[in-house]
Amino acid sequence: MTTHRFALSRMALSVLAAVGLVVAAGCSTGRNPADQQAGGQNRFIAGSGKSAIMPVAKRDTAPNISGTLLDGKSFQLSTLNGDVVVLNFWGSWCAPCRAEAPELMAVYNATKASGVRFIGINVKDQTQLALAFDRTKKVTYPSIFDPEGRIALQFRNYPPNAIPSTIVLDRRHRIAAIFLRPLLKSDLLPVVQRVAREQV
Repeated sequence: MTTHRFALSRMALSVLAAVGLVVAAGCSTGRNPADQQAGGQNRFIAGSGKSAIMPVAKRDTAPNISGTLLDGKSFQLSTLNGDVVVLNFWGSWCAPCRAEAPELMAVYNATKASGVRFIGINVKDQTQLALAFDRTKKVTYPSIFDPEGRIALQFRNYPPNAIPSTIVLDRRHRIAAIFLRPLLKSDLLPVVQRVAREQV
């Protein structure tokens, strides 16, 4: 019995350590929103606080995500065919998201004329709190209301476990870059500009 309890204690400590790594990357989503065992040689390890730029030849096609926006309208990614799309996973409860919001808006304003669209993915939140966040931070691009984190589940090889996380899709809606940490304008702008210039 003593040996069994010791083994369980060691297992619990291991789990807590793994959760700690995810929280260190930003605000935790509270659970792993994606199947970490899903295959794919280009699989990105989420929760690491890292970023990656995907070579054109090795990009995976993003899922055709859909949902209801905070303003009640319907959204489907396929309606933005031909546009570069920046997906940002955020919550009003997340302090790094508050710091990141004006940086994202600066990139959005600098690139929207070149066919770049921003879509927020609001997770584990309440509609009124999310809308208040957008008003306070002067965020003008739309966000899908996804309190249960179902959209993150669809990015099987690139699960955005930490909040905030940002995924950049090229004009064919392939995953061109992923950031598992809060961003500054200087981090994101050159990547988005480069993807927007690609002939794909």
